[in-house]
Amino acid sequence: MKKTKIFFLIISVITLLSAEELKIKANSFTSDQNTGISVFKGNVSIKKTNDELNASKVTIYVNKEKKPTKFIAVGDVSFIITTKEGGIYKGIAGRAIYFPNKKEYYFYENVHLKQLNDKKEILGDEVVLKTTDGKAYAKGLKKEPVIMIFNIEEDKK
Repeated sequence: MKKTKIFFLIISVITLLSAEELKIKANSFTSDQNTGISVFKGNVSIKKTNDELNASKVTIYVNKEKKPTKFIAVGDVSFIITTKEGGIYKGIAGRAIYFPNKKEYYFYENVHLKQLNDKKEILGDEVVLKTTDGKAYAKGLKKEPVIMIFNIEEDKK
């Protein structure tokens, strides 16, 4: 019962601090108010407006004002993200870190990122997506390059 109250307190604070509702589902939940760390495990699903982040485990860090500062998702990470300018990204990764203050996502380990509305794909081992300006950066492994795939439509004559 105490865990449930803490869970709803954390979700309420997160929701109040942002203009949008944040909904988290998971099989289990633990929280430590002293450290500001909450851990969600098992089929974790986080939804906020059009964005969605799924993983086996998500750790959320909050500051002294109870404002989230970092989300770390590990294990079977999948996501759908809409940028401020309307770009829609969908993908998978082994691990993801989200910094809500900067609105930046960092994806690691076998990243496959698709920009749905522009039909672009990025494959790499490290990809950064900045949602405020819709920019993405990628790095490959030492032995594997970054792969960028474009769909180029040619005029049929």
